[in-house]
Amino acid sequence: MDKQPIRAGFTLIELMITIAIVGILAAVAIPSYINYTDKARFSEVIQAVAALKPIVAQCVMTQNGPKSCDNGTNGIPAAPAPTGNIASVTVVSGVITGTGGNKAPSDTYILTPEFANYAVTWTVSGTCQVQGSC
Repeated sequence: MDKQPIRAGFTLIELMITIAIVGILAAVAIPSYINYTDKARFSEVIQAVAALKPIVAQCVMTQNGPKSCDNGTNGIPAAPAPTGNIASVTVVSGVITGTGGNKAPSDTYILTPEFANYAVTWTVSGTCQVQGSC
């Protein structure tokens, strides 16, 4: 009785199936990863805008409305220079607008104050809502 040699390894079909599965997983994972990193970078803009909320709210309440609440007036700091993933953060008539830059999406994040009954409520808008980065 002759013994047949034992073959070890993978067939070409097995390798092709494995490569196809890895390709499908990569096709699903890469867009999700890109979306995740865009949101993470844009969160820097959201944090910069959120830091101005209490300052602008105080201005809106003391001025009895948002009209005179701009960068550099009534306790609101001047517009900062672009840093990191932030292209700009501006306050005009109480409306705080943050724009992404550098590696963050160039979307806008806008907070609009509404003053009624001695309280300030905020409305969120901007292109980041459409793009899903905020």
